[in-house]
Amino acid sequence: MKGPQTDCGPCRWQIMDMVAAMVRGPGTALKTPTRASLLFMGLLITGLTQSRIPASVPRGFWALPENLTVVEGATVELKCGVSAPGSVVQWAKDGLLLGPNPGIPGFPRYHMEGDPARGEFHLHIEACDLSDDAEYECQVGRSETGPELVSPRVSLSILVPPKVLQLTPEAGTTVTWVAGQEYMVSCISGDAKPASDITFLQSGQAVPSISVDVSEGSQEKLFITEAKVSVTPQSSDNGQLLVCVGSSPALVSPIKASITMNVLWQNLELPCTARGGNPPATLQWLKNGQPVPIAWGTEHVHATARSVLTMTVRPEDHGAQISCEAYNSVSAGTQERSITLQVTFPPSAITILGSVSQSENKNVTLCCLTKSSRPKVLLRWWLGGRQLQPTEETVMDGLHGGQISMSNLTLLMRREDNGLTLTCEAFSEAFTKETFKKSLTLNVKYPAQKLWIEGPQEGQHFRTGTRVRLVCLAIGGNPDPSLIWFKDARTVMEPRPPQEPRRVQLGNLEKSGSTFSRELVLVLGPPDNKAKFSCKAGQLSASTQIVVLFPPTNLTILANTSALRPGDALNLTCVSVSSNPPVNLSWDKEGKKLEDVAAPPQSAPFKGSAASRSVFLRVSSRDHGHRVTCRAHSAELRETVSSSYRINVLYPPEFLGEQVLMVTAVEQGEALLPVSVSANPVPEAFNWTFRGYRLSPAGGPRHRILSNGALQLWNVTRSDDGLYQLHCQNSEGTAEALVRLSVHYAPTIRALQDPTEVDVGGSVDIVCTADANPILPNMFNWEKLEEDEEDQSLDDMEKMSKGSTGRLRIRHATLVQAGAYQCIVDNGVAPPARGLVRLVVRFAPQVEHPAPLTKVAAAGDSTSSATLHCRARGVPNIVFTWTKNGVPLDLQDPRYTEHTYHQGGVHSSLLTIANVSAAQDYALFTCTATNSLGSDHTNIQLVSISRPDPPLGLKVVSLTPHSVGLEWKHGFDGGLPQKFHIRYEALETPGFLYVDVLPPQATTFTLTGLQPSTRYRVWLLASNAMGDSGLTDKQIQLSITTPGLDQPSGEPYDQLPTEQPGEPPGLPLLPVMCAVGGLLLLSNISCVGGFLWWRRLRHLTEGISEKSEAGLEEDRVRNEYEESQWTGDQDTRSSTVSTTETEPHLHPLRDFRPQLPPTLEEMAYTRGLEEEDVAFPGHLYDEVERVYGPPGAWGPLYDEVQMGPYDVCWPGDKYNDPGRIYDQVAGDWGTMASDSLPFELRGDLV
Repeated sequence: MKGPQTDCGPCRWQIMDMVAAMVRGPGTALKTPTRASLLFMGLLITGLTQSRIPASVPRGFWALPENLTVVEGATVELKCGVSAPGSVVQWAKDGLLLGPNPGIPGFPRYHMEGDPARGEFHLHIEACDLSDDAEYECQVGRSETGPELVSPRVSLSILVPPKVLQLTPEAGTTVTWVAGQEYMVSCISGDAKPASDITFLQSGQAVPSISVDVSEGSQEKLFITEAKVSVTPQSSDNGQLLVCVGSSPALVSPIKASITMNVLWQNLELPCTARGGNPPATLQWLKNGQPVPIAWGTEHVHATARSVLTMTVRPEDHGAQISCEAYNSVSAGTQERSITLQVTFPPSAITILGSVSQSENKNVTLCCLTKSSRPKVLLRWWLGGRQLQPTEETVMDGLHGGQISMSNLTLLMRREDNGLTLTCEAFSEAFTKETFKKSLTLNVKYPAQKLWIEGPQEGQHFRTGTRVRLVCLAIGGNPDPSLIWFKDARTVMEPRPPQEPRRVQLGNLEKSGSTFSRELVLVLGPPDNKAKFSCKAGQLSASTQIVVLFPPTNLTILANTSALRPGDALNLTCVSVSSNPPVNLSWDKEGKKLEDVAAPPQSAPFKGSAASRSVFLRVSSRDHGHRVTCRAHSAELRETVSSSYRINVLYPPEFLGEQVLMVTAVEQGEALLPVSVSANPVPEAFNWTFRGYRLSPAGGPRHRILSNGALQLWNVTRSDDGLYQLHCQNSEGTAEALVRLSVHYAPTIRALQDPTEVDVGGSVDIVCTADANPILPNMFNWEKLEEDEEDQSLDDMEKMSKGSTGRLRIRHATLVQAGAYQCIVDNGVAPPARGLVRLVVRFAPQVEHPAPLTKVAAAGDSTSSATLHCRARGVPNIVFTWTKNGVPLDLQDPRYTEHTYHQGGVHSSLLTIANVSAAQDYALFTCTATNSLGSDHTNIQLVSISRPDPPLGLKVVSLTPHSVGLEWKHGFDGGLPQKFHIRYEALETPGFLYVDVLPPQATTFTLTGLQPSTRYRVWLLASNAMGDSGLTDKQIQLSITTPGLDQPSGEPYDQLPTEQPGEPPGLPLLPVMCAVGGLLLLSNISCVGGFLWWRRLRHLTEGISEKSEAGLEEDRVRNEYEESQWTGDQDTRSSTVSTTETEPHLHPLRDFRPQLPPTLEEMAYTRGLEEEDVAFPGHLYDEVERVYGPPGAWGPLYDEVQMGPYDVCWPGDKYNDPGRIYDQVAGDWGTMASDSLPFELRGDLV
């Protein structure tokens, strides 16, 4: 092949597609290995076709195939024009690739036409047939210039015309129909696509109401159409055609099939026309002079009168004169025209006189006589296909001018003529299309020729129940021989009534040719043994005999007595009435063989053998109901027949071994005390006694005695537990038994020590005593009521139980183990008992002092107040004492007010200092908490309002090439809202950059805008209205190096929005100068400002005092320890409380709101108890509800004490996370200018 070498890519693509098409299986054109091999050989030999279109032409189709519909046998061409240089082009038929070879191997009628160089690959198909009806597409393989292309699928539809029409009655014949009667005509069109359209034409007119049925043809996609129509011929259809027309889009002209209609009718139409005259004539019809009432019509334009006489012609109308008279009012006479009818009619009937039944070799005389006909008819005789010569023929005058024909025949009856048809035929030239016949069948009588029986050989042995078929056969004989069966000289008849099993089935007489048969089917039984079965037909007879093997027909056991008591003798005799062959008798009792003796023989019916044997027994009560069996065994039949005798022994009641002596029941449930007693006769009475009292046999409110003697109880109580005595009696004696009833009831807790107290490190048993039945070893269980699953563990405790007491032993008690415990007692009877007990672990005070020093800031101008908060945990209750600089504080001083709160194991003391003086009150206060187990203390320093302390714990939490995530903790805010600022510098670049942290209260920040692989130094500053924290603390600065772009970086978390770094701020001197200038301008109004500020604080203090009193009274938490109390005055002044988490930090003055709600653990614990819905035996946790916190759960020191701005009231329902304190501060104080503070709050006073 010329041109550039074929690219391997299209080759592989084409071969893979060819293989895929071959694997598709059903539905492809190549369905045989031969055609598949031929296709691959064509691909290998021919090679790949490539177009030589210049590479610059864009790939695509410039000619696409279209859907085509052609008639079978036509030639078709599917277009495919391609602009695809260097590509393989081929066609696909229903998904099967035909290959790029233009000759298309394996498809001799297919080839590709056109010039490949021009991109013409048209598919040419010659002599299309139904196999070409498919979907086609033109495919272009991928090449260097682009991917593969596939044209849209098009359909080639092949139309197959119908070849022939099958008409019933047969096409081309003449059918004789009677006018006015209905006839069914069918027309079938053979295989066609699409289904043919069939119509009928009757005398050139379309016939309506055609029924059409379309079914599948001989091949797929072909259809067969069957049309049926009902035709009613008229006299006008005589000699006309009934045509079936089949049309199809595949036909140029329709195909037709037709029959000729020969219509017989008896109606005569005679027209009479009178022309001229005015007025038009009046017409009158006469038949034999008698008027016939017929209407007539007139046409005045032409002066014409017309009338048509329609009459049904009958034989009696022969010779009748039909006249038409015309006259009008001015005519002198009547004009008349007449015709005489000459009626031709066939004989209405033919009769054969004489009998055609006679014995063989005897003559019979027959006469054939016709009814009157005009003209006369001739008669001839036929016997089978042989014509007979009549002995005499006679013609006589008949009615209506016709003649009667008669023919006599004498016939010798022969055996071989039996069953032949004897026909008398009447014919005439006047009735060429009609034949008149009368036929009779000869019945020649003769006897049967042979009689025999087919069946088993005579004397053959059969088992009883075998089905045996005997057939009696006879040859010849007319009339049919009556075959009669006899058994031992008695006629065999089927048994009655029919519902009984049919052991005899007598068949009907059957005939096959000249052979007659009658079968006798026997289900053999003993009566058929050696019986003689005979069959008779006239004087002929045949017989046979059958031997039947049968087991004993009746096996009977005879007893010497019927009433037995223990110790009586029983004699039984077994008699086998009849069997063939003889049987061997044996005895057994409940499977155990017995010794027996022979008895005298007896005669046997059915020509069989009899046998008998006896056995002797001494009976006891245990023999009652036992079966003694006699077995008759036939070795030849390999069959055993048995008969049993049930021993009936009368004895008094005896309790069986399975008698239940112990019954359990559930309280408030039912109990059934069963009775297992044996007695004959059955016991007459069952009497039950409980604790000396007899239960009424008629039943009571909670019991009844069942018919079998069982005692049924309901609504059982524990008082019903005990022994029940049963007394049984019958006519033979009495018996007694004792049955114990054990009543099970749900447990109840009788004793549970609540609360149970123990010192830390000590040991204690929580004891739970229950009442229950039954008492099970493991019926005690314990639970700790905690929401946290880790706190519910009892692994470090020992569970013990003995009898009705369960113990939970706690060794080395810890605070974690304190809390509520639940004793659960479950003995399997619902509901389990539950009891709550509180474990109180007593421990020495633990003052919450997360840091060595806690600061509280307040103005020392003798107008402000400060509140010091001391909180501790301990059991029993704690007593607080205060010292200032080591000297006990005199709480009688009106400037000092203490409020003490006790909530479970949590205790708080709030010391309020009024009119704080810098000289007297700026000191170190010590709070000491004491109880009977020890004491603990913490220090709180009261200081002046100042600049904030540096932030704590600055660290890097994430680092990327362009950002760094920072985290820190608040320091002491100096008693005023504080903000945070970040200063950073690149070590290689001179100058500093500053960023404000937003929101101001945030403790995490992501610094962005950094350069990769660069060293930075970062400072964190805190500031408030008094100034900033300074840069001297080493904890507020970090040195970092950002990673390169190719290095991994940590992912930041909790990333907050950041401002873009601004320009470096101006010199720090500028804001200082502005502040000094502002102070000078405001010096004239400083006194006025101080006075207004003092009044404002005074009003706030009074308002806050009222709110504090209401809040404390409303939100006071219920004390749940017996010794708990709260004391203190109603007046409370505000102050700023400072607390720390792990390092010192302080709350702002405006957010301090003392509050002591339950801790989160306490609230969860209380809810848990409510959800359990458990009733406590006493007041729930009167002394302590929660006296400890799990490790790590103490939280910040004053996590539930938060202050509003200048507000000392106690919030009723709001509890905020202490981590959000700075959110409030920043939001409210962020916009306050430094010069808006009162003069006395600016700067340090001490």
